Amino acid sequence: MRAPRVGFTYDLRETWRAEGLGEEETAEFDSLETVEAIAGHLAARGFTVDRIGHHRALVARLAAGERWDLVFNICEGLRGFGREALVPALCEAYSIPCVFSDSLVLALALHKGHAKRVVRDAGVPTAPFAVIEHARDLAALDLDFPVFAKPVAEGTGKGVERASRCADRGALARTAADLLARFRQPVLVETYLPGREFTVGIVGTGTEARAIAAMEVRLNERAHDGVYGLATKEDWHGRVDYVLATDATARAAEAVALAAWRALGCRDGGRVDLRCDADGRPQFLEVNPLAGLNPSHSDLPILTRLAGYDFAWLMDRILESALARSGLPERLRAAA
Repeated sequence: MRAPRVGFTYDLRETWRAEGLGEEETAEFDSLETVEAIAGHLAARGFTVDRIGHHRALVARLAAGERWDLVFNICEGLRGFGREALVPALCEAYSIPCVFSDSLVLALALHKGHAKRVVRDAGVPTAPFAVIEHARDLAALDLDFPVFAKPVAEGTGKGVERASRCADRGALARTAADLLARFRQPVLVETYLPGREFTVGIVGTGTEARAIAAMEVRLNERAHDGVYGLATKEDWHGRVDYVLATDATARAAEAVALAAWRALGCRDGGRVDLRCDADGRPQFLEVNPLAGLNPSHSDLPILTRLAGYDFAWLMDRILESALARSGLPERLRAAA
C-alpha cells in the first residue's frame, strides 16, 4: 500500500522577496523554519509530502495533471480580498480535499467588516463599527469616540499603529486618509475597546470544535507605538507578555470565540482575537482561519505550548479534523 500523498502549499518569504516584494508585502508569508516543521510532521505521520509552494506553482502542477490525496494549505495569497481563498477554490474545482477552511470562509474572514456583520447577526458580541471606503464616508459615521481604525483586509498587524486610536473626528480623518492611500482598501473603524486582549486557539470543525486555551496579550512599555501591530508582532521578545488566562473572563472569551468560529464556518484549526469593553465583556475582533504555524513565535503554537501541549499535538488535532470531515479513506486517516 502506497503512502498517502499530501501536496503542501505555502508562501515562502524568500521566494517572493526574490521576485521583488518588500518587507511589509511579505510580512504574512512563511519562513523556511515553518515549512520544514510542517513538512517534517507530515512525513513523521506517514505521508509522502510534495512541497508545491505558492498558488502559481499549484496552478501549473494542476494544469499538468498532477493530483494529491490531500492538500495542506497555508497560502496567504498575494492580492485582493480573495487571495487566501485561491488555493482552496482550486482544490474544490479539482475535488481535492484541503486542510483548513474553504474558499468562502477564507474570503469572508479576510474582510473584517463582512466577518463582523456575520458574527453580529449570529448574536456574537462585537464592537459597533463602520467600513470607510472613501474619505467622504466619514461624514455619516455614527460611533462614539475614541475609535480604532485599521485596514479592513490585512493581517499580521499591518496598518495597526499609534495613530490607529483616534480621539476625535480630526484624528480619524487623518488616519483614515493615510490608510486608504497606503493600503488601497477600505478602513474598518470600530468603537475603541479599552479592556484586556485575548487570542483563543481553536481546533476542530462545527460542533466538534473546541478551544485549546485563551492567551492574554499584554504589551509592556517597549511595545512599538504601544499597540499590537506589525512592528511589535515581528519583534515581540521583551515587548509582549503572553499569559495563559484561566479566569472567568478568559472562559467567556473562549465561549465568544467558539461562537464566532462556528457562525463563520471555520474548520480544523485557527485563532480568534478578542478584546474586552469597558465593562470587561469580551468582544469579537477578528478570526484567523489560516493562523501562523511557526513553532517558536506564532501565536497559535505559543498558546498551545502554554496550555501544556506541543507542536505535534496541535498538528495532529488539525489533521484529525480535516481527515474526519473530508470522509477520506481509512488508510489516510490511519496515517495521521
